[in-house]
Amino acid sequence: MRMADTRDLYEEMGIKRVINARGSVTILGGSILSPSVQAAMATANAYYVDMEELLDTSGRAVAALLGAEAALVTSGCFAALVQGAAAIMAGKNPERIARLPDTTGMRHEFLFQKPMRYHYDRCVSVPGGRLVEVGGEHGATAEQLEAAIGPRTAGILYLAKMEGTDGIPSIPDVARIARKKGVAMLVDAAAEVYPLQRMTWLVTTSGADLVCFGGKYFGSVQSTGLLCGRKDLVEAAAANGFIAYETLDNRALGRGYKVDRQEIIATLVALREWFATDHEERLALQARRTETIAQGLTGLPHVKAERVWERKGPWMMLRVTVDEAKLGKPVASIETALRDGEPSIRIRVEDGQIALAVHTLQDGEDRIVAERLRQVLSG
Repeated sequence: MRMADTRDLYEEMGIKRVINARGSVTILGGSILSPSVQAAMATANAYYVDMEELLDTSGRAVAALLGAEAALVTSGCFAALVQGAAAIMAGKNPERIARLPDTTGMRHEFLFQKPMRYHYDRCVSVPGGRLVEVGGEHGATAEQLEAAIGPRTAGILYLAKMEGTDGIPSIPDVARIARKKGVAMLVDAAAEVYPLQRMTWLVTTSGADLVCFGGKYFGSVQSTGLLCGRKDLVEAAAANGFIAYETLDNRALGRGYKVDRQEIIATLVALREWFATDHEERLALQARRTETIAQGLTGLPHVKAERVWERKGPWMMLRVTVDEAKLGKPVASIETALRDGEPSIRIRVEDGQIALAVHTLQDGEDRIVAERLRQVLSG
C-alpha cells in the first residue's frame, strides 16, 4: 500500500493525521519504518516458515550483532520483561511454567530501588512476581540491596536509564551483588539503544543476566522488543513463550505475547540498519530541526527555547520554557491548542515546560511546528 493510499484510508475512517513532536510513544504508533524494513516485511509475508526455527535463527543473529550469549525477539519490551521474569522464577520446569502467575513454592520477589518505581514496573507482577522496594527516596546502597536478598528473592529489577543518578548503584555493582547471592538481574533498557557501545555494553560487559530493549526505539515495529543475555535464561524465556505453548503443550503464560514472522524479520533488519546508520548525520538532522523551531520562536519575550540532549542518548529535544503569567494562559492550554488544531500536533509537557521531540518529525514538519507554536504562543 502506497503512503497516499494509507493517508486516504485514515481520512476515509475519519482519523486525523498527527504531526508527532512527542517522540516514539505507544499512543502515537511508536515508529515509522524505513523502506528497507517495510520491504523485508513484505518479503517475509510472502512465505510461511517454521516459527520456532525463525525465532531460534533470528535470536542467534541478534545475539551475534550485539555480542550477547543469546537473544529472543519478543512482542515489545514489556513482554520481554514479563518473559524474563517468568524465566527467572520458573525456568524450563513445565509444571512451574503452567502454574504462573501462581508462584507458590518458587522464589518470586524482585528487589527494586524505591526511586526507580515507574509506570511499567508491573511487568514483574504479570507472571506472579512481587516487587520489594529497597532504600529510600534517594536510592539504596549496595549494602542495603545485599541485605534485602532473602530466601524468596528471585532477582533484582533495574531501570537502566536511571544509572548514573545520585544514590543509585551502577549496573555492574548491582550485578556483582546478584551473582554473589545467587539471584538474577533483570534490566529494563527499553530506549538505551545509543550510543551503540552502550547497547552492546549492557549485554556483554555490564554483568546483567537479562537485558530488555524496545524495538520501536531502533526502527522496528512498535509491537516488538528484544530479550538478551544468559543463554540458559533466554532459553527459559522461550520455554515460557507462545511457541512452547504449542510445541511443548506447557500452557505457558507467554502464549499471549505472540510475534509474527513479519515482525521478527522487521526487528532483525531494523537492528542491522541501526548499527549501520550514520548516527552523526542522524543527530545533525535533529540539531537542524531543533534550530528551525527555536528560530521560529525568536522575539517572543515570554519564551525561552534550548536544545537538550540528555546523557548523549538517541534523541535531541527542544525544551521551551514559557512565562505563563506574561502569556496569560497555562502551558497545558498550549498542548490542547496544538492537539486540537489543524494539523494536529502532539507535544510533551513536562514539569511545566514544553518538550519537543524532533526525531519523529517528517521532512518539513519542523517548519509547521515552528509556525503553529509561534501562533499559539503569540496569543
